[in-house]
Amino acid sequence: MAKITKYPRLRTKVYRGKGGQAYVYYVYDMRPEGKPDVRLGKDYARAIEQWEQLHNKRPQTIGRIEEALTRFENEVLPAYDSDETRKGYTKNLRALRPVFGQMVWDEVDLPALRFYLDHRTAKTQGNREMSLLRVVWGKAQLWGMTRLPWPAADVKGWKNPEKAREFEVTGAMFAAVYAQADQVLRDCMDIASATGMRITDARTVRMPVDGVITHRASKTGKQVRFVVAESPVLTALAARREAMRAHSVMLLTTATGRQVSPTMLRDRWDDARDRAALEAEKAGDKELGARIRAMYLRDMRSLAADLAQDLEQAAKLLQHSSKALTEKHYRTKPQTLRAVR
Repeated sequence: MAKITKYPRLRTKVYRGKGGQAYVYYVYDMRPEGKPDVRLGKDYARAIEQWEQLHNKRPQTIGRIEEALTRFENEVLPAYDSDETRKGYTKNLRALRPVFGQMVWDEVDLPALRFYLDHRTAKTQGNREMSLLRVVWGKAQLWGMTRLPWPAADVKGWKNPEKAREFEVTGAMFAAVYAQADQVLRDCMDIASATGMRITDARTVRMPVDGVITHRASKTGKQVRFVVAESPVLTALAARREAMRAHSVMLLTTATGRQVSPTMLRDRWDDARDRAALEAEKAGDKELGARIRAMYLRDMRSLAADLAQDLEQAAKLLQHSSKALTEKHYRTKPQTLRAVR
């Protein structure tokens, strides 16, 4: 006969930190529902109080992280102009909720944050989720939900280590994929490599008016202008696009004038990149094939930075407020120095 307990589904759970230290929490067993256990904290009396609310179907969000996550999602998230930012934050919220949603504020300490990062398989994405949690925490302080400071405030090196992507797109790599691409992908590669636009912007930039392309960046909201006549690539692309007489207002379209979706670009890129890498490998250049396979369509932005005359021009082209950001993440071309003797 099963043991009768005064508090069904209340149990303790031991979490181990990176250094082997043990953290014991009371949890509400959610296995019957197929969901993650709900942490009830380290204090027994407080855990029993929360157990009663959960077990008697009176779950609450007041005083929990979920309260702030919900308000952020409903009030703050819709105000972001960038679709990509909203999608990314929504994805991060889905990852944070099962772990932190039912926790109260004083349960979220630095070991809990580090424990999350240690067990997150996608290490870089885990850092992004922690960054969002910090943003939500700051909002919660403004909303009066907590007076506690961010647990990792003034602590350096607590996140997963990241290394800036250093990837140079050579002319041979660009030409190899370009040769295998259809006109839609070629046009996208041309727009991105000539203007330094993000792929989202290259996909949604409008046709030039009076010989000028005007576009507002989806991420930063900054408006930029390109004189078509100053770029042979843009001149040829715009002329070919106008000859199509398509009804779409977008510069990048299919042959029938249909707007290009992210999926259409991704599929075209994957196919062209794989064919280009295979051709290089067949020709005996396995190193080139490997580098082509490691290349992303978004690397056209790095190519644009390398094609710029100098670092200052590259930073302006990529609309960076800091040249250090351009140099660290995008400008891969080595600096040419003059020997002193």
